[in-house]
Amino acid sequence: MSINMEQTFRWYGPKDPVPLQFVRQTGATGVVSSLHHIPYGEVWSVEEIEKHKHLIEEAGLNWSVVESLPVHEEIKTGTGRCGEYIENYKTSLRNLGKCGIHVITYNFMPVLDWIRTDLRYKLPDGSEALYFNQAQFAAFELFILKREGAEKDYTQEKIAEAKAFYESMTPEEVKNFTTALIDNFPGFKGVTLEDVRAMLAKYQTLTRADLEKNLKHFLSEVCPVAEEAGCILVIHPDDPPYPILGLPRIFSTADDVKRLLAMVDSPANGICFCAGSFSGRLDNNIVEMFKACADRVGFVHLRSTQHDGNGNFFEANHLEGVVDMYGLVKAILEEQIRRKKAGRADWRLPFRPDHGHTMLDDLAKPPCPNPGYTAIGRLKGLAEIRGLEHGIIRSMGY
Repeated sequence: MSINMEQTFRWYGPKDPVPLQFVRQTGATGVVSSLHHIPYGEVWSVEEIEKHKHLIEEAGLNWSVVESLPVHEEIKTGTGRCGEYIENYKTSLRNLGKCGIHVITYNFMPVLDWIRTDLRYKLPDGSEALYFNQAQFAAFELFILKREGAEKDYTQEKIAEAKAFYESMTPEEVKNFTTALIDNFPGFKGVTLEDVRAMLAKYQTLTRADLEKNLKHFLSEVCPVAEEAGCILVIHPDDPPYPILGLPRIFSTADDVKRLLAMVDSPANGICFCAGSFSGRLDNNIVEMFKACADRVGFVHLRSTQHDGNGNFFEANHLEGVVDMYGLVKAILEEQIRRKKAGRADWRLPFRPDHGHTMLDDLAKPPCPNPGYTAIGRLKGLAEIRGLEHGIIRSMGY
């Protein structure tokens, strides 16, 4: 019997420089996508969903996973129009279910989506990767954003490193560094430092317990609707997986996973298992974490990170870095076998390669508007994972 994972590729819509016909050439059969043109908190109508779905299917692919249906900041803070935005979310879930799209990714990271300090970190072979340097981020917090109380989050040694980095830059370099860093904060470009300060101010008194309470309220409201629509909500881990900018983080560790699943006992309360995000903490055992929550995983990101032992990491090649990719893929296949034998309709897990290196011809092109999502680096990652999967399946006797 076939036990292969569903191979998908992320697509950012009609303006993505990697068109759907190229996605199909990678060997992927599914697309991971979102309606990026709809503002956070507004309803996704059946008409808009079907329009996007038609573009994907016309190219010979399936819209396998929504990534993401964004959670409005007022839901995370439990303020303002929180109730209205939750009702809109329910309507969007119902509409996605009607359109036959059932895996819905979201995150509950305050203000941030993901953060890196260098989007073009040069590797020894000449390719480029995404990189997070703790001292560089400290320089941003302490000397550019000037966040009140930020110095409490760093050692004197790290503050000295941050100051040296900041003072090494010209005014133009400071400007470019700042723009590249904050453009990824709330998931859209054109954000100013004042915008960031205003967003952080909304969380000034919000504790970890408050954020967990607001997540539980959100899930209690939307999970019953997701169940009725035949959907599963899968939460993406924090990236990096620890507190940052003084903001609480609540989905970074194995204990966080247990708490999330216990919040709302529903098959619609699931996990987007991003191996790369979880691997940002060296105390996370990625394979064991997957095994502990395998029956509630609805979507998988397969990537890895490499650390330098000083709080810094970059995106490694997909089969390298700190993630035991062999052990993880084997565990995923074993979970699929278990589900298939149990007669579960959702036995096949969609996965996608993530945050590929910029390499070969892509190095000569204008910078990708979606950092980490050039074509060739992800194609390399997909090919490596497919080869690994094929070898494991054969060794298991299938």
